[in-house]
Amino acid sequence: MATMSAVIPLPDPIPRARDPRVAEREHHKLGKRLRRQVGQAIADFGMIETGDKVMVCLSGGKDSYTLLDVLMQLQKKAPVPFELVAVNLDQKQPDFPEHILPEYLAGIGVPFHIIEQDTYSVVSRVIPEGKTMCSLCSRMRRGALYNWAEANGITKIALGHHRDDMVATFFMNLFHHARISGMPPKLRSDDGKHVVIRPLAYVREADIIEYAAARQFPIIPCNLCGSQENLQRKQVGRMLQQWEKEQSGRIEQIARAMGDIRPSQMADPNLFDFMALGRRDSAPLPDAHAWLAGGAGAGTETANA
Repeated sequence: MATMSAVIPLPDPIPRARDPRVAEREHHKLGKRLRRQVGQAIADFGMIETGDKVMVCLSGGKDSYTLLDVLMQLQKKAPVPFELVAVNLDQKQPDFPEHILPEYLAGIGVPFHIIEQDTYSVVSRVIPEGKTMCSLCSRMRRGALYNWAEANGITKIALGHHRDDMVATFFMNLFHHARISGMPPKLRSDDGKHVVIRPLAYVREADIIEYAAARQFPIIPCNLCGSQENLQRKQVGRMLQQWEKEQSGRIEQIARAMGDIRPSQMADPNLFDFMALGRRDSAPLPDAHAWLAGGAGAGTETANA
């Protein structure tokens, strides 16, 4: 089984400008765009309210670093006061650089807490080698974070999922679960105790990669499950990358479509009252059994004649 490697730098997707002032302007524009997109998502979905205590789940990856960084910037000028606390779950993976996150978080002056729970040993023992570990790992991670949030008065749990994650989840559910659903920008947990928000819902992954490189976040790779190339999510990701290569802007179009649902143009009778559409009288309609048995309407009379 792969072990945790040392901190790795993100590659800079933009060639180094000869004039550092040009690069600085580009990074400034990118930061402004991310703040605008995150602020828009917060407003559109009512993610943060006055007095909220927001727990930012920090994994050590580019997405959660970016989320925390942008929220800290918005907090300074936000129209409502709210608290931020960064929380990391130390899953006791071999060779995990435990000092990186505490040093970084102390350096930027944000309140933080490190939860120590050996989920690695449990997952390694239960899941056969070579099999996908993400499902069990994510359930255990979610349970540990939810428990800490409940014990510490957290009102919102912020996750670093971005626009591309949400699009990929849509196709994951379509291809593997035969349902039209996705990863919502805001949700209530199954037990009703927690509200989860995804402020990066409008942000492209490519922009996060560029931003993380410019900010030089100390990225910690996850080799427990993220390195398993056979994951269905990676397959969907490659499909989306190919689509984007063939037609630029396609992922953006899909993301916009996910926010423009037309129930009457789908086929879910639980979302739209097809029964009432075009009805000519109030008589009860026969069910499927009656139709299949040939016992409905004129067909029944003909059969009995």
